[in-house]
Amino acid sequence: MFEQLHDTLNVYLIPFVIAVPIAIVLLLAARREEQPPAPIAPVRAPAAQPGSARVLVVDDSAVARAKLRKLFEGAGYLVETATDGNEALDVLNRSRFEVLVTDLEMPNMNGIELIAAVQGNMDTEDLPIVAITGHDELHARVHDCQGLYGIFKKPWNDRELLKRIEALAALRAARAS
Repeated sequence: MFEQLHDTLNVYLIPFVIAVPIAIVLLLAARREEQPPAPIAPVRAPAAQPGSARVLVVDDSAVARAKLRKLFEGAGYLVETATDGNEALDVLNRSRFEVLVTDLEMPNMNGIELIAAVQGNMDTEDLPIVAITGHDELHARVHDCQGLYGIFKKPWNDRELLKRIEALAALRAARAS
């Protein structure tokens, strides 16, 4: 009887003793992989100089405006903001910008209407525009807009957005000279 008990324990106990530590190691490894990666150091460009490129950021979200302002100012751009398309048009009437970055879903005048108004105005028709959206259906609709120089989905990639803004600001400056 003890032999039968001993054989039974060996059949069940040995695999249990081996499998449990392996399972624990696998669970710990899986948890480690689920942790978000360490943040990447922010991209830095030289500090703003007088006459630096000007960027107009249009978004009804105060958080998005603040993030974009911090990103662009940290890269040396002069930034102004607006909360909707109507306010953006007022700002565009007062100042010249190298790039316009606009959200698509906003009250009063949305981004698609703003893009049409900017492109329909002789003073701003050559202004490079980058659209930002958090909605898939708007992301699909914006492809119908002509003359966009980029569409970024929220949350955007800071490095990619900065590269696009840098290229567009340089293009606009080259056109002006």
